Amino acid sequence: MALQPVLTLDALRALDAIDRKGSFAAAAESLYKVPSALSYTIARLESDLGVQLFDRSRQKAQLTQAGTLLLQQGRHLLLASRQLEEAVRQLDTGWERQLVIAVDSVVPLQPLFSLIDQFHQLGRLTQIMLTEQVMAGGWEALQSGRADIAVGLSGEGVSGQFQLQPMAQMDFVFAVAPHHELAQLNRAVTQQDLQQQTAIVVSDSALDLPARDSGLYDSRRRVLVSSMQAKIAAQQAGLGVGFLPKHLISQAIQAGSLIDKACEVPRAGTMMYLGWRRQAQPGQALLWFTQQLSQYDWAAVFQSELT
Repeated sequence: MALQPVLTLDALRALDAIDRKGSFAAAAESLYKVPSALSYTIARLESDLGVQLFDRSRQKAQLTQAGTLLLQQGRHLLLASRQLEEAVRQLDTGWERQLVIAVDSVVPLQPLFSLIDQFHQLGRLTQIMLTEQVMAGGWEALQSGRADIAVGLSGEGVSGQFQLQPMAQMDFVFAVAPHHELAQLNRAVTQQDLQQQTAIVVSDSALDLPARDSGLYDSRRRVLVSSMQAKIAAQQAGLGVGFLPKHLISQAIQAGSLIDKACEVPRAGTMMYLGWRRQAQPGQALLWFTQQLSQYDWAAVFQSELT
């Protein structure tokens, strides 16, 4: 025959109430119980555990060291049980427990932070998780189910099973550090110039989908970095050269830490997309975020002050 558990949530609630209220009588009133029932619960718990939880030699109920330890750890269980209850109720009303949003590293995070803050005002407990992706990584996160929404998709992916929404076009400029040798040229940078330079390249975060080259050109050597922010920093340091998203470096160019150089090698703009998996019964958090993201003024985010 299975043994009955010694520790129950009711016993932990009683222990917590006595500590917060300072007496058995006040705790019993807060729990809508008679004092004798509360005293029996604590006495039974002490008997089953074989320890004394309260020092009864004093007028006010005071926890022993064992009681303090049990209450400290027990409050974690009480919190977890309340969160679980709320999560079950929330899921039953159509609100997901968690929503994962994959964000390409070329997308500024501030718009996402603003929308998450607005979502929190709804009072829902859906946990929002942001993950950083690069190039095909966003497509792969959607396809594998590791993300519910992808922000900043580019190029061709497995679009049939996803809902896609255009965001805005992302334009590029060829940028170098002011102390880099190409900055000293009084003419446009040529293909031959580039072949002699180090190219700073952002590695595709996709593990299974074919990797993309991010508009690479022939160069003598390459330095691989994991994000667009790292690429910008490397080029500001003069470590190498390459094309950068115009909207991410306008301030750096205005400050003089990067120089926009004319380049004969073309780098076309890229249309960016929102994407999410088509579902027969989408969750409420997915519906809310896809609506808000679709209505956001992404053109203002991707436009640059550069002329």
